[in-house]
Amino acid sequence: MLVQLVAGAAAGNGVGKVAPGLSLGTAGNSIVGGLGGVVLSQLLPMLMGNAAAAGTGLDMATIIAGFISGGVGGGVTSLIVGLIKSKMAK
Repeated sequence: MLVQLVAGAAAGNGVGKVAPGLSLGTAGNSIVGGLGGVVLSQLLPMLMGNAAAAGTGLDMATIIAGFISGGVGGGVTSLIVGLIKSKMAK
């Protein structure tokens, strides 16, 4: 879960750098990205009907999968929250 949190936070900040109009600030991007990375990484296998695929070990494949899923989840969540924020500000 820590890998997913860190990857999500990094991806959230990456989205903020690539799309400055959608940025929530460094702290906001980190928080939203980290939460999104953890939540989506945990929910996705359950929604797909393969809860065992979430992986709980510390082998390299599980760590890489957690990093990728956390990064994607964090980036997407930061992007969505940034879009909502920018639309509400208008």
